[in-house]
Amino acid sequence: MELSIAALAGNLLAPTILFFILGLLAAVAKSDLSIPEGAAKIMSIYLLLAIGFKGGVAVAQSGIDAQLIAALGAGVVLSFVLPFAAYGLLRIMTKLDDLNAAAVAGHYGSISIVTFVTAVSLLEARGIASEGYLVAVAAVMEVPAIISALWIAARKGGVTAVDCSLFRHILGNGSIVLLIGSFAIGAITGEAGLNDLHPFIVVPFTGVLAVFLLDMGLSAGRSLLENRKDISIGLLGFGCVMPLVGALLGLALAKLVGLSAGGSFLLMVLSASASYIAVPAAMKLALPRAKSGIYLTLALGVTFPFNLTLGMPIYFLLANL
Repeated sequence: MELSIAALAGNLLAPTILFFILGLLAAVAKSDLSIPEGAAKIMSIYLLLAIGFKGGVAVAQSGIDAQLIAALGAGVVLSFVLPFAAYGLLRIMTKLDDLNAAAVAGHYGSISIVTFVTAVSLLEARGIASEGYLVAVAAVMEVPAIISALWIAARKGGVTAVDCSLFRHILGNGSIVLLIGSFAIGAITGEAGLNDLHPFIVVPFTGVLAVFLLDMGLSAGRSLLENRKDISIGLLGFGCVMPLVGALLGLALAKLVGLSAGGSFLLMVLSASASYIAVPAAMKLALPRAKSGIYLTLALGVTFPFNLTLGMPIYFLLANL
C-alpha cells in the first residue's frame, strides 16, 4: 500500500470530510444553515444500522475465533485504562478540579461511533479490508470507561449516588442497542441478508454520511462558540494530545492481537475518539455538578474535528508502518 503524503492527504479530500469542514466553517461564520433535528436523528439511526449489519455479515463470513475474543478483550482493557491516562494528562496540562477532570476523562475511554463510521467509510473507499467484528469492539468500549471515571470521581468524593438504574440507562442507550442488534441480525442472516438489503445498506451510505457530517460540523462549531470561555489553551491542547496517546495504546494492542493494517487503524480510531452521546448522558446522572459545557465541547468541538481532519491520516500512516 502506498504510504505517501499524497495518499494520506486523500483522506482530507474525501467528500465526507469536506462536508464536515463546510459545516464547521458555516457555524464559525454564524450562518443560519441547519439540518432538521428529525432528519439528523434518522440519519444517525441509518448509519448505526448499516455499519452494525455489515459488521455482523463479516463475522458470519469469517466465523468466531480466538482473534475476535482477543480483540473484544483489548477493547475492554483500552476502555478501562484510557480514562486514567486522560485524568493524569488533565492534571498536568490543565487547572481542572478533580470532579471535572474525572468527568472529562470518562469521555476519552469511550468512543465516538460517528468517527468510527467515517473511518470505516474511508477504508471502504480505498478498498482496504478490515475485521468486521470491530463493530462489536466499539460496542463493548462504551461502559468500562464510565466505570473508570466514576471510580476516579468516588476517590475524590465527587460521586453523589451510583445505583443500578445508571447502568440500566447506559446499557439501554439507543445507539448501543441498535448497533449490537443490527450486528446480531447481520451475523444471523449473513451474505443472503446483505444481498437483500444491498440497495439500502450499501448504495446510499456515503451520501447519508456526508450530510450527517455536515450536521456534525455545524454542531461542533456552535459548541465551540457557545462554550469558548470555559475552554482554556491547556484544554485545547489536551483535546488534541489525548487522541494521539489513545491511538498509540490502541496500536500496541492491535499488533498484540494480530489485527490487519485496516483493523489496526480502526482500533486506533476507537481509542483516539471521545464519546459525546452515551458518556455525557451518564455523567449528567452520576456527576451532576460537573460542567457539561466543558466535556461536551472537548469531545465534540475539539477532539472530533481533530480526529477527522488531522488524526486519521496520522493513524493510517502508523497502522501501516
